[in-house]
Amino acid sequence: MAECGASGSGSSGDSLDKSITLPPDEIFRNLENAKRFAIDIGGSLTKLAYYSTVQHKVAKVRSFDHSGKDTERDHEPPYEISVQEEITARLHFIKFENTYIEACLDFIKDHLVNTETKVIQATGGGAYKFKDLIEEKLRLKVDKEDVMTCLIKGCNFVLKNIPHEAFVYQKDSDPEFRFQTNHPHIFPYLLVNIGSGVSIVKVETEDRFEWVGGSSIGGGTFWGLGALLTKTKKFDELLHLASRGQHSNVDMLVRDVYGGAHQTLGLSGNLIASSFGKSATADQEFSKEDMAKSLLHMISNDIGQLACLHARLHSLDRVYFGGFFIRGHPVTMRTITYSINFFSKGEVQALFLRHEGYLGAIGAFLKGAEQDNPNQYSWGENYAGSSGLMSTSPELGPAQRARSGTFDLLEMDRLERPLVSLPLLLDPPSYVPDTVDLTDDALARKYWLTCFEEALDGVVKRAVASQPDSVDAAERAEKFRQKYWNKLQTLRQQPFAYGTLTVRSLLDTREHCLNEFNFPDPYSKVKQRENGVALRCFPGVVRSLDTLGWEERQLALVKGLLAGNVFDWGAKAVSEPWLVDSYSEWLQRLKGPPHKCALIFADNSGIDIILGVFPFVRELLLRGTEVILACNSGPALNDVTHSESLIVAERIAGMDPVVHSALREERLLLVQTGSSSPCLDLSRLDKGLAALVRERGADLVVIEGMGRAVHTNYHAALCCESLKLAVIKNAWLAERLGGRLFSVIFKYEVPAE
Repeated sequence: MAECGASGSGSSGDSLDKSITLPPDEIFRNLENAKRFAIDIGGSLTKLAYYSTVQHKVAKVRSFDHSGKDTERDHEPPYEISVQEEITARLHFIKFENTYIEACLDFIKDHLVNTETKVIQATGGGAYKFKDLIEEKLRLKVDKEDVMTCLIKGCNFVLKNIPHEAFVYQKDSDPEFRFQTNHPHIFPYLLVNIGSGVSIVKVETEDRFEWVGGSSIGGGTFWGLGALLTKTKKFDELLHLASRGQHSNVDMLVRDVYGGAHQTLGLSGNLIASSFGKSATADQEFSKEDMAKSLLHMISNDIGQLACLHARLHSLDRVYFGGFFIRGHPVTMRTITYSINFFSKGEVQALFLRHEGYLGAIGAFLKGAEQDNPNQYSWGENYAGSSGLMSTSPELGPAQRARSGTFDLLEMDRLERPLVSLPLLLDPPSYVPDTVDLTDDALARKYWLTCFEEALDGVVKRAVASQPDSVDAAERAEKFRQKYWNKLQTLRQQPFAYGTLTVRSLLDTREHCLNEFNFPDPYSKVKQRENGVALRCFPGVVRSLDTLGWEERQLALVKGLLAGNVFDWGAKAVSEPWLVDSYSEWLQRLKGPPHKCALIFADNSGIDIILGVFPFVRELLLRGTEVILACNSGPALNDVTHSESLIVAERIAGMDPVVHSALREERLLLVQTGSSSPCLDLSRLDKGLAALVRERGADLVVIEGMGRAVHTNYHAALCCESLKLAVIKNAWLAERLGGRLFSVIFKYEVPAE
């Protein structure tokens, strides 16, 4: 987040450099490739949206061309790796004070190169006020869009695309922010938008919504009356006063009216009987802080009661609050949450949105982008280029607290394919991918943040080594180090910055930062070498397995799966006894009829996939079970990617007739997960994979590896049989789970009838 200095109003583009601590090109990123714009201008904040193309490096793999060659293939790498440029789409959202609008427009005008549009979609009251300025500066025609339509479109977009977008706020609990798992079916819901006034909208589908109520008593009322009462003209200052005030000095409480008799009436003595009630009779001056707090309670309670009445009237239990009045201020969220809980008797939850300030700008952008239809795609938040949710709690230092005077950033990357939930999840709305919530668990948080800090030197070395021919690899790696280190320090102070903090989100943030500085696959050479070694060993492993008796072979196959998962960590043996051991139940199941179709989520390259997973796949095929082998769409750590798995399968098919015929007859299908993460979120998988799972009637899911089966999905409930296999390669985690380093997890689960 960039801190602002002197006002940029009326200044040239160059003066923007002087008004913020971050260089403008770190705020208006990829501006030279911006294609389309939208803008949402409120009473005090401007939210700018633009779509750009981003050029970045990707590691591509392809088989060697052996035509016309009679070479010895045993000692050559299994495939070629080349680094190529690729273009992807990105959405940029920037939020700043209206004071800076002219300086920002000047900077955009001076740096705009390739824009494809002659129009800018605009919404918000300021779209009228600044229309002429925008048209003059950018030479784009302003198309004004309906505010409410834009808000709803924006809200639908973030709820669908950003996991952990919505949260409940609980003051004085740890953590204060509790993020909700995104419901796969987001409709219907109630949106309460608190700007100058209050609008209450019932949203039923993507395009069907209805304004059901509102009030003229909203954020403008708080600001206006607050200015009259305290002579404070700034909204944030007013909220800061309120956070230090004691409303009971001004409000008449139930105990002030009834004395001790309130208990016989079944009422709490602390309830407000009359807002500002004491000011009529008390012969004293009231502090600015107490008056601001009383005013905040009065307006929040009014809005809360109104929202509850509408939620009950329309039988809705999901109520999202947004608008200028909220803006992530803890004191505001606390009073609204209290009010909703009180009036609904806990039946309705007040939900807030991490990116509620951007809803209008996102919606306006979507209104102008129908030809590309961004809703056809799935999008992901790019942690490397986004500011994160900043607490404005008075307990934090002024630099962390001051929201006004900052540039807030959000970036979203377009994913290649739409993502959907795995059809085999038992209850998609209650599915939580992550095993441990680090936002909630302070000890675990401290441990894992330190772990990732200590591993940073190794990641930097690995990144540089992966690009030996690049003259600037070391310089880019150093920039990666700094960026990721800064993210880790932010997460130490504000673990809620990007939603629920988990091992998965720490790994994903690291991948985003590596990609940011053009390190698409630091493990590419390592994976190539390990795949080559493992392929040479494959025929021998299969021959030795085929000499074993049936029961002995089943145990050897499972041990191969587990052992392959630890070789890359240098482990020679797993710990006995197994920490979670349902192997005997699995063996008994294998004596029954074959499964129709197994879905296997593979983990590491090399020994794991080739000597662990493929022999296991081969055995299932021999039993008459079809297999869907799912690998990452993009690189993460040393995980096998889909494109690598295709080449590995081709080489194995050349050595093994079972795999060869299964591939030819499409009894073995290799698909991509849609993910580029070492972990696995079963609610965000490639749509094609989900369709195939349905079509083939998959009745067994195998999840292997620590990231996929322990950090995520350890408690995932499926509506078919499942195997979760891993070796715990972290001493702290092993102890947490009650085992030792290299403890085995072999979890065979059958859903209850």
